[in-house]
Amino acid sequence: MNALDHLSFDNRFARLGDAFSTEVLPDPIAEPRLVVASESAMALLDLDPAQAHEPVFAELFSGHKLWAEAEPRAMVYSGHQFGSYNPRLGDGRGLLLGEAVNDAGEHWDLHLKGAGQTPYSRMGDGRAVLRSSIREFLASEALHALGIPSSRALCVIGSSTPVWRETRESAAMLLRLAQSHVRFGHFEYFYYTQQPEQQRVLIDHVLREHYPECVEAEQPYLAMFRSIVERNAELIARWQAYGFCHGVMNTDNMSILGITFDFGPYAFLDDFDANFICNHSDDRGRYSYANQVPIAHWNLSALAQALTTVIEVEPLKEALGLFLPLYQAHYLDLMRRRLGLTTAEDDDMALVERLLQRMQSGGVDYTLFFRRLGEQPVAEALQVVRDDFIDLAGFDAWGADYLARCQREPGNAEGRRERMHGVNPLYVLRNYLAQKAIEAAEAGDYSEVRRLHQVLSKPFDEQDGMQAYAERPPEWGKHLEISCSS
Repeated sequence: MNALDHLSFDNRFARLGDAFSTEVLPDPIAEPRLVVASESAMALLDLDPAQAHEPVFAELFSGHKLWAEAEPRAMVYSGHQFGSYNPRLGDGRGLLLGEAVNDAGEHWDLHLKGAGQTPYSRMGDGRAVLRSSIREFLASEALHALGIPSSRALCVIGSSTPVWRETRESAAMLLRLAQSHVRFGHFEYFYYTQQPEQQRVLIDHVLREHYPECVEAEQPYLAMFRSIVERNAELIARWQAYGFCHGVMNTDNMSILGITFDFGPYAFLDDFDANFICNHSDDRGRYSYANQVPIAHWNLSALAQALTTVIEVEPLKEALGLFLPLYQAHYLDLMRRRLGLTTAEDDDMALVERLLQRMQSGGVDYTLFFRRLGEQPVAEALQVVRDDFIDLAGFDAWGADYLARCQREPGNAEGRRERMHGVNPLYVLRNYLAQKAIEAAEAGDYSEVRRLHQVLSKPFDEQDGMQAYAERPPEWGKHLEISCSS
């Protein structure tokens, strides 16, 4: 295990120079205290979990101390926000402290959110509040536990520093881990500011450090773009299959690695609703659940436009054309597994779509339906979940087809139950659970944040005494308004 204050650094992005980022030191928050830490995220840096409770832990991740080898930088980028191009964004409240190298030789960006003002703060105070920091921590670690690619969250550090949003709140810092913080918006920035030399430096950096398998391809840049398309197709398929809504799919919030990135007003579906909008600020529903697939394709086309300086248009179009069929293949595979199916038949997608139509009209809980469907043999399980539907005749017709489909599957009921419980979570991060944990934390009690994190770390395993975390939300919990404010 590494000692926290003796991490090894290799700051590759910082070495790209001042055209890509600006040197900024973190601005400390007062009276730092540990809110929550992730043992599995700490393990990525070979850190002993016990170190989270040492005073130096809170000092390092609240801006009071800094490693000698760290080189804090605020990254510059641009991006399309709600479809409109913003020419200059950048890290307005976060800093890339440096790239730590673990014992396996992996590089992990240490990115401190809420670290104070930077040249890209755009009149903001550069702070993050406790509320948003807890939400990002919980989402990062919950998605990872579900098998959905995501940035990771090492810890949240609270403080007594006041900040003003709609009301007075307290500042916090979150330490985020990712193997790269390069976004689609990085490439857009150099494309639209007409800096082709810097654009190529960035492309070569990403190719060399993050897509080395593409270096020897006949067209390395095109191979890299194709890989980015493939990764995003699988990512969005996982979001849709598990009912995750990101809420702010701007191009500056899209990672070049195809991981879930920059959490704002996210939500998991409670009742299934294809038109669900989780962002209170998104009054036109641009980033609704149903729109996440076409928006991901749109964002990839924006990235493709930025890469036209080094890749011909037609090959870019061909690579972009892979997105939808790849997404559909990944999504159908995931939904087959969620339904307990191990073989493929031509009508499987129609079976999934018919189910979702009936869930939509009946307000059926998306997570609990699949979990309960796998609890018992098929015929008995269908009778259990049937009562959740309004159109009973419609559900019975679907259930008969599903039963017949399952009877053509190999294996027994116990194997089916084990398979389905391995992919259908009992616990997901519902907004009302996060809200209850946040309210307790704002009153100085961090136990609920830590308990919720532990429950979500094993989403597929039934945990003693945790039944309350697996229940349908109360009505008030389905209608929480979450915005971009942080």
